[in-house]
Amino acid sequence: MKFLLKDYAYYLKNEKGSSQNTIESYLRDLEQYTQFLDKVHGVKKPDQIEKMHIESYMRSLKRHMTTKSMARKLTAIRCFHHFLFLEKEVDEDVVKAIESPKIEKHLPQVLSVDEVMSILNQIDLSKPLGLRNQALLELIYGSGLRVSELLDIEMEDIHLNQGYIMVKGKGSKERMVPISDPAVVALRNYIIKGRDVFIKDHKTSYVFINQQGSRLSRQGFFKLLKKLASDAHIQTDCSPHTLRHSFATHLLENGMDLRTLQTLLGHEDISTTQIYTHISQKRIKEIYQNAHPRAKEE
Repeated sequence: MKFLLKDYAYYLKNEKGSSQNTIESYLRDLEQYTQFLDKVHGVKKPDQIEKMHIESYMRSLKRHMTTKSMARKLTAIRCFHHFLFLEKEVDEDVVKAIESPKIEKHLPQVLSVDEVMSILNQIDLSKPLGLRNQALLELIYGSGLRVSELLDIEMEDIHLNQGYIMVKGKGSKERMVPISDPAVVALRNYIIKGRDVFIKDHKTSYVFINQQGSRLSRQGFFKLLKKLASDAHIQTDCSPHTLRHSFATHLLENGMDLRTLQTLLGHEDISTTQIYTHISQKRIKEIYQNAHPRAKEE
């Protein structure tokens, strides 16, 4: 199994073009899966795996895992078994008969425009750190980037005069993303007045760096955003992804069509983008109930 997992990792990277994060996540899930098969059922070869073994593994996960996490692990298993079938390591794809667990749909948290502005207003623009933080927030909210896309931006990806950046999305797929005017101004101020202060003797092409001159980490961005949201007295649990959700919801509320939004967000499947229509409908209902004099009973 270990040799097959190595082959599968090569297949994901070189034939499927999967990101390193995806490959590492899949391999972690598959190592747990194959260890379970060996330890519990004595299954050591792929052609020994039967439907009942996979169902047994899924039942073992149910005791301590959410349906969303279980579905993710089953996706990794499903893709691996499809690979085994393609490589003729097995005669049939036994996972086809396994149903995915039904995931409870939770609408993501969204900030109002006023709340986003309140967070931005907490930034001290008299310091280089503040210039960097303003550029980070203006860009992630103004362009709806994933946090990994935001922090992976390099200097050559930025085209301020043309008003766009090149973003490396999932599976290393590049897309062109427009930048808002406030984000252009914030980026220019940070690059001219702030970034060199952090670089010092370090050489890096990443745009967003920490005070030690290295690429800003996800944890570092998360912490600074939580601090700004706390200072702004925002009650919503705020994360970098909250700003991406807010970007998408605010665009839909102002008339953008789903197909254009799908392109901006870098979604492969429009069904992923459609969740924002549910958020918009919920917010419209809330606004109506708060605004209309006869929406609520006295």
